[in-house]
Amino acid sequence: MRILLVCSSFDGLVQRVWLALRRAGHEVSVELALSERLVMEAVRLAKPDLVICPSAAGRAPAPLWEGARTVVIRPGPPGDRGPFPLERAIAGGVGEWGVTALQAGREMEGAPVWGHRMFAMPAEPPRRSALYRGPVAEAAAELVLEVADRAADPGFVPEPPVPGGPVARVREPGGVLSWEAPTEEVVRRVRAADGEPGVVAELCGLAVRVFDVYRGPVLGGVPGVVAGRREGAVLVHTGDGTVWVGQLRAEERGAVTLPAASVLGGRLDGVRERAGFSEITYDRGDGVGVVGFDFYEGAMSAGQCRRLVAALRYAAAQDTRVLVVRGGEVFSRGVHLKVIEAARYPELEAWMNVNAFGLLCRELVACTGQLVVTSVGGDAWAGGVMLALGGDRVMVRSGVVLNPHFRTLGLSGGGLWAYVLPRRVGARQARRLAWQALPVGAQEAVELGLADRVVPGSRPEFEGAVLEYADRLASSPRYERLLAAKREAREADERRKPLEAYRAEELAELSRDVFGDRRGFGEARRAFVHGRRPACTPARLALHRRGSGASPAPDAEASHM
Repeated sequence: MRILLVCSSFDGLVQRVWLALRRAGHEVSVELALSERLVMEAVRLAKPDLVICPSAAGRAPAPLWEGARTVVIRPGPPGDRGPFPLERAIAGGVGEWGVTALQAGREMEGAPVWGHRMFAMPAEPPRRSALYRGPVAEAAAELVLEVADRAADPGFVPEPPVPGGPVARVREPGGVLSWEAPTEEVVRRVRAADGEPGVVAELCGLAVRVFDVYRGPVLGGVPGVVAGRREGAVLVHTGDGTVWVGQLRAEERGAVTLPAASVLGGRLDGVRERAGFSEITYDRGDGVGVVGFDFYEGAMSAGQCRRLVAALRYAAAQDTRVLVVRGGEVFSRGVHLKVIEAARYPELEAWMNVNAFGLLCRELVACTGQLVVTSVGGDAWAGGVMLALGGDRVMVRSGVVLNPHFRTLGLSGGGLWAYVLPRRVGARQARRLAWQALPVGAQEAVELGLADRVVPGSRPEFEGAVLEYADRLASSPRYERLLAAKREAREADERRKPLEAYRAEELAELSRDVFGDRRGFGEARRAFVHGRRPACTPARLALHRRGSGASPAPDAEASHM
C-alpha cells in the first residue's frame, strides 16, 4: 500500500512506525505537519491509500480526513478521553495503559476504533519521555501494521466508538512543585512532566524547572534544602525523605536543561558530596564484568565521557574474560548538545566534547584483554552508534532504532566512524548510510552487519539474555582462540593504519565543522536545543516527491552526534 505518515516531527516513535511499515513491504512517505496547505499538497502528490497520524493526541485537520482515509494513533486505551493521556497515566499510577487507532473525523472523542494495543505500566513511575519512547512506541509500531492490513481489506469496518467516562479534566502537566510534598508525589509529578515542560520549583533561591528525579535516602531536613551533590545531581529534602534531581532548567528566557549542579553553580558552595547516585556502574561475576551507563536522554558531555573512560579502563584491568558495555534507557546520542550550547564558548566546549567522545570510542576498540559485548537496549544516534560498534559482539533489543549518521547535525563524523563503520559494513555501505541519513531497525542492522543479534522481550529480559550470552562466551572452549583472533585482527589493522591516524584525520575534519561551521553545525545545534520546528520536510522522507523535479530539501530533524 501507499501510506503517508503525517507527524509533527520524525521522532523515535515515528521512526519505529516508518521502519515497521517499510519492512512489511509498504511504500511509505512522511510529511511534517508544518501547515495545512503543505499536508494537503503531500496528499495530492503521494495519492496514498491510507494516511496515518502516528503520534497525535488530538484531531487531524478536517481537509485531511475529508480527502483521504485517515487514522490517528492515540496514546491511550479505548474509551480514554481527555488531554495529556500519558501524563494522566503516570500521575494516576494506573497498572495498564494502551495505544488506540481511531478513525479521524469531526469528533475524535468517541471515534470509531481500528484497533488497539495494551501494555503493563512499569511498577516504578516512568518518565513521560521514556514511556512515549518505549512501550508506547512499541505498541504503535505493532498497531500500524494491523491498521495497514485492515485498510487493505475492502470488507473491514471500524468498530463502534468505545463508551467512556466523562472527558478527563486535568490541569496541564507541570505546574508548581512543593518540596513539602511526600517523595512519592514529587517523583510522580516530575516524571509525568519530564522531557517537557518540567515542573516549576525553587532551589537555592533560584526559580527552576525540575526533571530527572530519583528517590533518595530518608533523611531529616528542611524540605527544599539541598543536602548533597554527586556527578552533576543534587539531593533535595522532601516532606518525608529526599530525591536526587538530575536535571534543571532556570526559569529564564533562552535557558536549556542541564545537569542540576551546573544550573545552581555557586549556590552549592559548601554542599558536600554524597554517595547514592551514579550514572556509571560496574558489576562483575566470575568471568563477566558489566560497565553500565545511563545518561539523561543519552547525551554525553566531555566530563561524562572522561568518567566512562576511567570505568572502562578499570573494567579492562580486571581478571574477567568478557566485558559487557551496557547503555541506558537511550543507549547514547553522542555529544551533549545542551551543555555545548550553554557554555560560555560553545565552540571550545564542542571541541573538548568531540575529543573526549573519540577517546571513549578508542578505549573500547583498543580493549584486547577481553572480548567486548555491547548491550544496546535503547535507541542510538550518530556517535552513540559508533560507540556500540566498538564492541566485538553487538546485541540489540528488538524495536531499537539506530541512526548511524552525522549529516543532519552538520558534522562530518566522530567516534572513529571511519574505522568502526566500514569494518562492520564495508566502505560502500558506510558511505550509503552516511549519505542517506535514515534510521535503521534492529533486524535490518543485523542484516547489514551493524549488529550481531536481535534479542526480543522487555528491557530486563533483554539484559538477562545478554548476560547469559556473555557467560557462555566466557566459558566457551573457543574463548582463547576468539581472543587471539581479535588481537591478531587489531594488530593487523594497526599496522595498516593506526587508530591515532584515524583520530587525527577525524579531528582535522571536525575542527573545520566546529570552528569553521562549514556544514551548519551551529545552527543545527541551536535548532535542536531550543526545539525549533523545521522549515520543510526532508526530501529523503517525502518519497512522493521523487520524479517531481524537486531538489533535495535540507535535513530538518537534528540528531546528536
